[in-house]
Amino acid sequence: MEVKPKSRVTIIPVGSNPNTTNNDSGPTPNSTPNPNPSPITIGGGNKITIGGNRPSIGGPRPSIGGGGGFQPRPAFRGPRRDLTKFNTDEHRINERIRVPQVRLIDHEGNQVGVVGTPEALQMAKDAGFDLVEISPNATPPVCKILDYGKFKYEKKKKDHEAKKKQVVVKVKEVQLRPNTDEHDLAYKFKNVRTFLEEGDKAKITMMFRGREVAYVESGHKTMRRLIEELGEMAIVEAPPKLEGKKLIMVIGPNPKYKPKKPEKAATEKAEKPAKSDKDEA
Repeated sequence: MEVKPKSRVTIIPVGSNPNTTNNDSGPTPNSTPNPNPSPITIGGGNKITIGGNRPSIGGPRPSIGGGGGFQPRPAFRGPRRDLTKFNTDEHRINERIRVPQVRLIDHEGNQVGVVGTPEALQMAKDAGFDLVEISPNATPPVCKILDYGKFKYEKKKKDHEAKKKQVVVKVKEVQLRPNTDEHDLAYKFKNVRTFLEEGDKAKITMMFRGREVAYVESGHKTMRRLIEELGEMAIVEAPPKLEGKKLIMVIGPNPKYKPKKPEKAATEKAEKPAKSDKDEA
């Protein structure tokens, strides 16, 4: 086994001059510290170097702003907000009308003609009303002088009345089976008749399970029976059609059908017996 001789290590403090001899009396008074001391190498197979110039990390720091002073960057505010989505008015009024000319109708309904937008605004202010753009797609746009608050209220009231008179048609489903009992079948047919009288549509679904699909003809027979019982009050919108294991038919009310009013039984007036003149006791 070979024994390697021990290497001698000399450690020089940072800031001392390696060229000057370090006596017991201390460093020379006129000596200046060396900012870049020479590295120290420790012998052996793997050499270790201590000291020397330290590598700079990241490179030189860039100056911010210029001029030597710190100037922060302005904050990025992103794109400008679209403020039009906050405006819920259907029509453009007053200063929101940006076209140079408009075809004006005054507050009394008279045709004024094509005038400049500033002039129309001034006329609306003098009358104490608003300038409202009625037809924006016309050339030039048609504007009218009116009370915009009252105009919105009347329009909302008309829309409410129209929605109130609107008829909503619903589709109600009735499910059947090939082996449905006769009593249950009559009850479901009665429900279909009620749906049609109320103005709704009826979706008749005949469901088959397993090998019952082989007896689809019985489902068609039940559908034909229902149509015959309903008669003129129903219109077949979708004839019976087999979709997978379901036989589906859609029927709706007949708008030309007018239900017959039940005839009132003639009531015979009972003749009152003639009072006999009797002497009171």
